Amino acid sequence: MTEAERTRGLVTQLLGQWRGGDEQALERLTPMVYDELRRVAARCLRRERTGHTLPPTALVHEAYIQLMGGSVDCRDRSHFLAMAGRLMRQILVQHARKRKAAKRGGNGVRLEMSETITAVAGKAPEILAVDEALDALASVDGAKSRLVESRYFGGLTNEEIAEAEGLSLRSVERHLQLAQAWMNRYLSSKA
Repeated sequence: MTEAERTRGLVTQLLGQWRGGDEQALERLTPMVYDELRRVAARCLRRERTGHTLPPTALVHEAYIQLMGGSVDCRDRSHFLAMAGRLMRQILVQHARKRKAAKRGGNGVRLEMSETITAVAGKAPEILAVDEALDALASVDGAKSRLVESRYFGGLTNEEIAEAEGLSLRSVERHLQLAQAWMNRYLSSKA
């Protein structure tokens, strides 16, 4: 067993203990997941504009507070990171909405997506367009929307998503391809 596999297993075990009411498990878990959360935040902010006013540390802390302050029911490390990615997406969307409201006005946005969602520039209108597309996808197929969030906002690999969702790797890949095509059509129709 590799060190990474041991760490994943320990994180999953500590999440279970914490869920069961063991506060000391949370104290041991925090330093282990902090670096993971910073990695997820860095991935999210890489798609943002240069000079973003929300620093990575603030994004991590806000997501962590929400994760640990609520009734989190994470099954394992992958599920925990997927939830963190979803929360970070919501925090960035809220931040973008505030910026857009502060600017009052502006031109409409035409957003063209390449093969991957990671190509999206992180300006407020684009973030809001991707958020709208994800919400629309969720209303049609919530499972595919969760996979997109886990991959592109949570920073999970396809293998980690398969593990977290209980799907085969091939199914995850196929669902992500379908979701990408659906989102491309949706965003094209809004341009």
